[in-house]
Amino acid sequence: MSAGTPIATLAELERVKAKVLARLGATEDARAHFERAVRMLGVIGHVQARNAAAADFALALGTPRTESGPTHPPGVLETESLFALASNAELLGREAQAALEGSGWLKASALFASRDDDGDLEVLATAGWTECDALRHAEEADPAARLPFGALGDRSFFLLAEPEPTLSARDGLITFRRLIELAQQLEAFREDERRRSSLWPAESSPSHEDGVYVSTETLENFSMAKRVAPSRVPVLLTGETGTGKEVMARVLHRYSDRHEATFLPFNCQGVPRDMLDSQLFGYKRGAFTGANENFSGVIRAADGGTLLLDEIGELALEVQPKLLRFLETGEVHPLGESQPVKVDVRVIAATNAPLEQLVSEGRVREDLYYRLHVVRLRIPPLRERREEIPPLLHQALQRFALEEGKGRLQLADETLEHLLLYSWPGNVRQLTNEVRRLVSLAEIDAVLLPSDLSPEIRAARRTVPATPTAGVPANAAQIAVDLDQPLSHAVSKLERAIISHALATSGGRVEKAARTLKISRKGLFLKRRRLGLGGSAIA
Repeated sequence: MSAGTPIATLAELERVKAKVLARLGATEDARAHFERAVRMLGVIGHVQARNAAAADFALALGTPRTESGPTHPPGVLETESLFALASNAELLGREAQAALEGSGWLKASALFASRDDDGDLEVLATAGWTECDALRHAEEADPAARLPFGALGDRSFFLLAEPEPTLSARDGLITFRRLIELAQQLEAFREDERRRSSLWPAESSPSHEDGVYVSTETLENFSMAKRVAPSRVPVLLTGETGTGKEVMARVLHRYSDRHEATFLPFNCQGVPRDMLDSQLFGYKRGAFTGANENFSGVIRAADGGTLLLDEIGELALEVQPKLLRFLETGEVHPLGESQPVKVDVRVIAATNAPLEQLVSEGRVREDLYYRLHVVRLRIPPLRERREEIPPLLHQALQRFALEEGKGRLQLADETLEHLLLYSWPGNVRQLTNEVRRLVSLAEIDAVLLPSDLSPEIRAARRTVPATPTAGVPANAAQIAVDLDQPLSHAVSKLERAIISHALATSGGRVEKAARTLKISRKGLFLKRRRLGLGGSAIA
């Protein structure tokens, strides 16, 4: 058995083991496995499967034993089952009681369930006591004598045991208590790891020296980039500022057969428009006033390698025909030269502007657009790939802490929550700068708290509880829900908050609110009645 396996599967495994052992003549071992399967299925409410297991039990071994068999301390199988069932407090308690019952350490025992709301005790199983005796001992016994198994739903489970008056029995019970605590601690650790890996997968996220590739869109872009990298076709990278278009361009260069040659990024917006021609294509000495020597130009400087033309939408119209000719023929014509020059350069274009709109406005030539648009990769904004925020934070924090000599810096969980839920209008570049700021202001080996964040990030974290609270704005776009509560309660609170928000933003108009929620008007009426959301509304 392994932790995390569904209990129904574990029960079926126990039943199969029992049938095999019964056929081999190992009666006592088969009985233990049958009893364990029946206990598991009974606790999780699989009545039909439990009855089938009990029928197998009776068929293979006869009726359940009524006399005590040989006593022995809990063995390997019992210990294994404790660790496998530690996630279910009731099953852990029943398994522990069964293991202790055959140990010879106890005179009597009782398994209890205590309701969290009123503290009432329910006797689930007894051995050596009547139910009245068990309740009396529970009231009189020292709370330290209880063996707790944790909570499940609104009930907590514990075992009350009366040991035999021998040193070995008391030592065995103490050891068994430690074993239960160890199983619970291991399960808590596993649960914490599952929670952290689902929320903050920084340690296990796949990454590369130049970026992080976790989200579906980014992984698809990365795969496409590797496939087209060996070819010479132009690639168009689109996306908001700071999303990592240059990072993807470097991936294209690294996986191409030009990876040992030059990778040259050039920002078309960083040069005055009247100088773009000479900067890109070069010029001959004396071609114009001030041309005192030959200049090869950016394109020829990248000969044999890769040229990234960033902000391609800002390229002047008068330069675009020359760029188009270069893309089609591989030739550049420097100013002042009588003949074009052949150049071998792979071009990658990038822009944060809507090129289709620029084409319709006449600011980008249509033929140039289609020549660049052979392969297009859209780099999504960071707010659309939030699963990459934790590994990006982890990567940047390690790098900057090493550069600044700040030791092992850590982000508090609440700080991670702020950073994860922030909209990041500046995308990855803004996130990286925020981490650089945090590191520069941090003490060595510090834990970074929400108060260390930039004011705009702290101010943006305005969630509201799912339960209406005085002073909370009606148009708040986010809610916070406690994870430690029954699912039905959480769903009801979410429905109440979302419906109230829809009604508030629609001015109380039921028809408009129903359209916003994508449910019928009758459905909205029924939900409001069930949730107790009355009040006036406009039809």
